[in-house]
Amino acid sequence: MSNQGLKSLFPMENIAVMGIWELLPHFYNFRVKLKETVEAALQFQPHVVVTVDSKGFSFRLLKQLRARYNQQRSDRPVHFHYVAPSFWAWKGGEARLKGLSKFVDHVFCILPNEEAGCKLNGLNATFVGHPILEDVLELNMGKETALHEWKITGNGEDFRKKYAIASGATVITLLPGSRLQEVTRMLPIFSNTMKLLKDSFPELVTVIHVAPNQLVDNYIAKAVHKWPVPAILIPGGTPQLKYDAFNASLVALCTSGTVAMELQLARLPCLVTYRAHFLTEWFVRHKAKIPYISLPNILLDSPVIPEALFQACTPAKVAFLLKELMNNTVLQQQQIAAAEKVMELLCPPNRTRNNTEQQGMKPSPPSYSPSMIAASTILSYKQR
Repeated sequence: MSNQGLKSLFPMENIAVMGIWELLPHFYNFRVKLKETVEAALQFQPHVVVTVDSKGFSFRLLKQLRARYNQQRSDRPVHFHYVAPSFWAWKGGEARLKGLSKFVDHVFCILPNEEAGCKLNGLNATFVGHPILEDVLELNMGKETALHEWKITGNGEDFRKKYAIASGATVITLLPGSRLQEVTRMLPIFSNTMKLLKDSFPELVTVIHVAPNQLVDNYIAKAVHKWPVPAILIPGGTPQLKYDAFNASLVALCTSGTVAMELQLARLPCLVTYRAHFLTEWFVRHKAKIPYISLPNILLDSPVIPEALFQACTPAKVAFLLKELMNNTVLQQQQIAAAEKVMELLCPPNRTRNNTEQQGMKPSPPSYSPSMIAASTILSYKQR
C-alpha cells in the first residue's frame, strides 16, 4: 500500500504489539492514535473504509466511525475488514463474531474455513485466498499461474556468489520476527542456538532477514556484532533477494508468523518458534483449542513442521530440533510435500474467481489474486 502512494498518519510499528501483558504499557498511545484516526477518517469523508487485520485497533475504529455517522444521520461509508478474527483458534471463539455485523459490512477471509463461519454468524464474507500468493504473482511478473505452480524458486547460486559464501558452507535462514518485542525475545535464543550448532556444522553461515521496521533494524544491527557465526543481513521489502536466500539455505529457523507461509512457497523446511510474556503464554495455553501455532500445521491438522513454543523454546531444545531437521532428509521431504497441499488450500475457489471475471475485471495481476478479488468486491458494493 505504501508503494502505491499511501501516506500513513503514523508508523505502523507504533501499534504493532501482540500479547496481553505486552499491551498494557501501550494503552494510552493506542487511545491517542485511535482518536487521531477516527477524526482523520471523518474529515476525509470516505465512501469506503477498509481496515486490515489488527482487530483490536480496527474494530474499535469501525465501531466508533459507525456510531459517529449514526449520530450525524449522514450517509455512512461501507466498512470492509481484511482478515477474519481467528474464531477457530479459541475456546468460545465464535462468540467473537457476534455483533460484528453492526459495524462491519463485509469480511475478507484468507483461510478456507472462515467464510462459512462468518456467514453462520450473520456476516457477509468472501474467501479471497491468502495474501502470500501475491508474492508468486509479483515475482512471475503477473503471468497466469496454475494451481500446481504456487511456489517460488529463488537463485541460491547467485546469492552465494553475491555474498562470497563457500560452496561447502551450511546456510541457515533466520527470521526472528517483524515486531521489536518479538525480535528482542527471539534473537538471543537464535544466537545461543547457533553457538550450540557451530561445532556440528563447522562452516555454518546464517542469513538474518530484517523486517522493514527501523527499531528492529537498529536492534539487529547491534546484536550481530557479538554473533557466534558469520551472519548476513537481508533487508525487508526485497522479495527476490529473500527467495534467493531461501534457495541458498538448507533449513530455516523462524518466529511464528506469515514467514512460515513464505517458507512454504519456497519449499524450505523450517522450525517454528515463539516466546511471549509468561501471562500471555498462560492465557494461550488455557484458551487455545488447537494444538499448533504455525498455519501449515493448523491447515493440515498435523505437526508436519516442528514447533518449539513458550517454555519449551530454549536454545537447547531449538538446537536439538534444528539439528534433527538438518540431518534428516525424510523430514525435509515431508515438509516439502505438505507445502503442496497447503498452497492448494489457500487458493481462492473457482466460484470466487468466476465471480470476479463476471464483474468485468481484466486486471494485471490475474483476476484470481487475493488483492484483485478483494478490490472487485469493494467496487461492486459501490456500484449497487
